[in-house]
Amino acid sequence: MFEVLVFVYENYWQGDACPERPQLERKLSAVGFEPGEIRDALTWLAGLTLATRHTRDVPPPMEALPEGLPHSLRVYSAAEQDHLGAEGLGFVGFLESAGVLPVPLREIVIDRAMAVSGDPVLALDDLKIIILMLFWSLGTELDALILDELCDDTTSRVAH
Repeated sequence: MFEVLVFVYENYWQGDACPERPQLERKLSAVGFEPGEIRDALTWLAGLTLATRHTRDVPPPMEALPEGLPHSLRVYSAAEQDHLGAEGLGFVGFLESAGVLPVPLREIVIDRAMAVSGDPVLALDDLKIIILMLFWSLGTELDALILDELCDDTTSRVAH
């Protein structure tokens, strides 16, 4: 499913350029994706569209929490902990503390991550795709460093 999402993102990164579902299904099929993958990806995208419908008024990153507003604590359910894993939860926490992922968007990321079936633990790279797809669907332009963090392959990095 994530291969289909990446293809859609790479080819239709301007949300308004994305064709309607029937035409997109035909294009994805012509490219060689399996019908089940296409169906799962488009169903997931429909859920993202529904989830983001009311978030157009969410302030852009870095402006999410006004000065002096108390921070809340998110308690993750056992199912969320199991599915996102420590690495995924840590990454979501990092983005939130960096001011990139406001609380309403964090909840959408968690919702969309939980909507992904398959392996018990969602891979960090797949979580990053979910986050990219969220910002893409909102038409939000990300800071270059955050974009690098979401797109860069960190497995080949050497710690100093």
